[in-house]
Amino acid sequence: MKPSVSDTHDKIRLDKWLWAARFFKTRSLAGDEIDKGRVRVNGQVAKASREPKVGDEITFQAGHSPRTVVVRALSAVRGGAPQAALLYEETAASLLARSQAAERHRLAPEPAHAIAQGRPTKRDRRQLQDLRSSPDRPPADWNARWSAALDD
Repeated sequence: MKPSVSDTHDKIRLDKWLWAARFFKTRSLAGDEIDKGRVRVNGQVAKASREPKVGDEITFQAGHSPRTVVVRALSAVRGGAPQAALLYEETAASLLARSQAAERHRLAPEPAHAIAQGRPTKRDRRQLQDLRSSPDRPPADWNARWSAALDD
């Protein structure tokens, strides 16, 4: 089944195809990822000017997990998501890896996201210092902890 894409070309740049397939928000972001060596075509590091062909396997980092897609059609026009989905087919291994990564992320969320209040305020820090320098504990003052005086 050949996808019906409004504007198909025989030759198109890789960065433009990644942008048209809606993997990157801008073409320059796609180009930056390619320039950093994070995009591979058929297992080889690619350049932005490389021309993908139907059947090429492209591996790149999108979000937190790597994706591997097979080119099904070429287009230089960025259309809607349904049109972009016709340009590629994600491999089964890539789908499985992404679902496993999503499950790991769901089960073990980032600890920093649990902090509701952010950094302690000056008032919070003073209250903590008062708690630390209670009568049963030595003062939390630097000079009180570290003294150069000789004890007899």
